[in-house]
Amino acid sequence: MARTVAPVEENKRNTIAAGTKIKGDVICNGDIRIDGEIEGTINCKGKLVLGPEGQLKGDILCNSAEIMGKLIGKMMVQELLSVKATANIEGDIKTSRLAIEPDAIFTGTCDMGKTAPSPASKEQAIPKK
Repeated sequence: MARTVAPVEENKRNTIAAGTKIKGDVICNGDIRIDGEIEGTINCKGKLVLGPEGQLKGDILCNSAEIMGKLIGKMMVQELLSVKATANIEGDIKTSRLAIEPDAIFTGTCDMGKTAPSPASKEQAIPKK
């Protein structure tokens, strides 16, 4: 008997709770909020929120993002990247629009104003330097 898998609805939100640690790549069709720790690549077709206690070591490819926690890696954000005062980012950013609050920490390079690639299937990887 063949097993069918229900399609993921784009308006659903995924949450990685505080105290949760994940090693591996995450692919989601909707939004995702990370308050735990992830080591791996995130490919999100919706909005990615990295909470104040959230930690991510890896690359991000998403539609939009709000960063409040610690990120070590590259980001490719198709639309708006909002970096809050509690954020600590080490890595390179490519985004269409950028908002950075005072007291945010950012070490790396930023390429802004050009359209970043859209989130895609798991086969598309973030280019390495």
